[in-house]
Amino acid sequence: MGFSVGGGDPEDEGELHEINVTPFIDVMLVLLIIFMVAAPLSTVDVPVDLPGTSAPPGPPPEDPLYLTLQKDLTLVVDTTTVPREGLAAVLDARTGQQRDRRIFVRADRSVDYGALMQLMGDLRTAGYLRVALVGIEGSPP
Repeated sequence: MGFSVGGGDPEDEGELHEINVTPFIDVMLVLLIIFMVAAPLSTVDVPVDLPGTSAPPGPPPEDPLYLTLQKDLTLVVDTTTVPREGLAAVLDARTGQQRDRRIFVRADRSVDYGALMQLMGDLRTAGYLRVALVGIEGSPP
């Protein structure tokens, strides 16, 4: 595509060089698809309203085992709902009876303190003493 900008010599007319953005758009669309597929895989699908914390974030665990205490006091191990009386058996199956493995406890903000302490007691009775409480990093308590 060529055109003349002024009254110059007709032999000086050249092509207008434009940036080809098609490869850039292709790369952006591929990245968008990758992020759309990968984002849901990296989150836990158990809805819980976590309280905030102002503590500095720690290093991420390699293979975390999440125990969630929901609003209605149901227990969820990773994404599986577990009855309270079967909690020890499910944790033993998930950890291979490695009782020194850290359990990450996530409790809804509206859960009563007594219910959370009862869960901590159940974990202690089952032999799991390494417990970490999970909160939202960087938000005020």
